Amino acid sequence: MTFSTRINKAIARTGSVTCVGLDPRKAQLPAPLRDSLADQSPQAWAQAYAQFCCEIIDVVQDIVPCVKPQAAFFEQLGPAGMVALGDVIAHAANAGLIVITDGKRNDIGSTATAYADAYLGSAAGIAAAGGDPATASPWGGDALTVSPYLGRDSIEPFVDVCDRRAAGVFVLVKTSNPGGGFLQDLRCGEQTVYQTVADLVTSLNQERLDADGYGPIGAVVGATYPEQLVELRAAMPHSILLVPGFGAQGGAADDVRAALDESGRGAVINSSRGIIFAHARAEFSQQYGDAKWQDAVRAATEEMNAQLKK
Repeated sequence: MTFSTRINKAIARTGSVTCVGLDPRKAQLPAPLRDSLADQSPQAWAQAYAQFCCEIIDVVQDIVPCVKPQAAFFEQLGPAGMVALGDVIAHAANAGLIVITDGKRNDIGSTATAYADAYLGSAAGIAAAGGDPATASPWGGDALTVSPYLGRDSIEPFVDVCDRRAAGVFVLVKTSNPGGGFLQDLRCGEQTVYQTVADLVTSLNQERLDADGYGPIGAVVGATYPEQLVELRAAMPHSILLVPGFGAQGGAADDVRAALDESGRGAVINSSRGIIFAHARAEFSQQYGDAKWQDAVRAATEEMNAQLKK
């Protein structure tokens, strides 16, 4: 069972295409967590981040297929934060969720291979493919976000590890940020840069398709560019799409439905702030607030699931 098969099965099992982004931030943590800190040390904050993310996982594990921990917020805390990231990934894996580590890694040669070896391949994914779970990566994630802007040879080492460990990658094709077009929209002859990257993703998947016609090389395509999302769904029919930008960044349900295939699979739609800090949203703050922040997370996730099903 390949990574693409696993994620499509998880979508079918949960009836959800929601991916919960785990982006812990000091100022936005619920008051009970901030108030419980022993001190302001990185170690104390790392413990709070781990507790916050693990409780989110506990709340959503039965109603979403995957989570996406953002490595930067853990790295910001130094070594203690990286230990916390490892704990969060392990907790999500133990809960049966697919873990997409958002690290946007990229390099060439042996360095790219080292990144891939570190991050790609969970015990569950390898076991599902009939392999030895003992060969899982040290971080134990199922997939990793990857930048393509050093060229094809910077992507191939990640693809090689995907082949060995039934893992996946999500290549940055058309990102959700306003400045993404500075490079991505530049024309290379008759095509834009993002169209050229989409062609690369499609070519890498050609020899790696599962029974549903999907390969392990996914693509990041932002909800904030709905016309390009339609275009890129057609250009990359064999790729699972990871769609950021829903909710807090302005993407709406009508903007992202084009990412899904005819069976309602083939993509996951990410929301981070709109779910994990839902206790501070106007529509949830009075009913839940900081004291019931976990209930707000559940309610916001169920709301997003319902919006995406309409």
